Amino acid sequence: MTPDLPPEPALNHWPLPYEERLQERPPGNIDLVVIHCTELPDLAGAREFGERVLYDSGTGNSGHYYIDRDGSIHVFVRPGRIAHHTRSYNERSVGIELVNRGRYPDWLDSRRQTMEEPYTEEQVAALLHLLAWLKREIPSLEFIAGHEDLDLSQVPASDNLHAQVFRKRDPGPRFPWSRVLGAVPLERIRP
Repeated sequence: MTPDLPPEPALNHWPLPYEERLQERPPGNIDLVVIHCTELPDLAGAREFGERVLYDSGTGNSGHYYIDRDGSIHVFVRPGRIAHHTRSYNERSVGIELVNRGRYPDWLDSRRQTMEEPYTEEQVAALLHLLAWLKREIPSLEFIAGHEDLDLSQVPASDNLHAQVFRKRDPGPRFPWSRVLGAVPLERIRP
């Protein structure tokens, strides 16, 4: 193996029960990675949320890869399937979720929109390794975005129906964009 090619990261395959019901797609259709944070306390909570069936197809909302605070990478949905993680971008993207509390448990409370938990060094290192490997495995991959870059919708705040808050703010202000963009040859997009 040459030093230019990143080795496959250690992947813990943990497919969601409905993974086989998700629509298949050719890898050439993927040109975007969307970075998320779970906005939940831990990986177990993210898994529980991902297993919820929300659609008539018998599927739910989930990213493809989940990176826990210790840097372990879990595959809930293989990239050859379309996961539901970002409105209007699912067919062309891979979703990577970083375990992080975000605004939990007050996601839509206008008084609690600060996202204070930093991402761990282990998470960031695992993310960089995963992104480099995905770029090698999916040559059509060109772009990267945060969920907050692509979903700009606002909703009434849970504490004040006259106030509006962003529905999605992840990965949030603690995400190390400059480090990620400096390490991986992907262009950050915003609509």
